[in-house]
Amino acid sequence: METRIALIGIILEDMSQVEKLNGLLHECSQYIIGRMGLPYREKGVNIISVVLDAPNDVISTLSGKIGMLPGVSAKTLYSKK
Repeated sequence: METRIALIGIILEDMSQVEKLNGLLHECSQYIIGRMGLPYREKGVNIISVVLDAPNDVISTLSGKIGMLPGVSAKTLYSKK
């Protein structure tokens, strides 16, 4: 199965969604290369970067599910390789 490298940028504004977000990421943990989270306390948000090497449908499904969480935004950037 062909995979792609992608970066999902996530902004979490509703802290009550942390558990659901972590659950979604855990479901795809086999594809996650790395993850970095930055709390921006002054603005009350968390910025999270997740790098994956996964089939395209896994990446788009994960990004879509994350983006449907209330108070959470997600955008995906794909590698050309």
